[in-house]
Amino acid sequence: MKTAFAGLALLLAAWGAPVCAAEPLSFTANSLATIKAKYAGRPFILSMWSVNWCGHCVTELTMLGKTAKAHKKLPLVLVATDTPEFSVAIQQTQQRLGLARAESWVFDDDIPERLRQAIDPTWHGELPRTYLYDAQHRREAVVGVLSEQKLKAWLQQHQ
Repeated sequence: MKTAFAGLALLLAAWGAPVCAAEPLSFTANSLATIKAKYAGRPFILSMWSVNWCGHCVTELTMLGKTAKAHKKLPLVLVATDTPEFSVAIQQTQQRLGLARAESWVFDDDIPERLRQAIDPTWHGELPRTYLYDAQHRREAVVGVLSEQKLKAWLQQHQ
């Protein structure tokens, strides 16, 4: 199913149709290591959010969507702290907010605390929560809505 959906999205993109948000990947205890390996030697943004209960997340995602439109190569990784059952809502939200091209993951563990621990042992689940990684993968945690000013400063420094 995932392969068929990805193929359809590529075909529509080739025809000039709007790109649909891809189905989120399953985020497990080892996923952060996978993401870091993909961005080896490069900075990236890891944005934790929820489609189910975080109104402030929409504020941040709206700003990230506008930024992604202006910066086509924005190194953005979105991780929804919901469960895979919310995948369609996650895709629709990302599409609506201009984040269809963003790398997307969704928590996939019966014990979400295990995933939060794997990401950051000091994180207790408050959202939104964003991590700004530099090229050496040192990170800065931002609790609450990431300001546009902070994001612009980070982009100037890391692009």
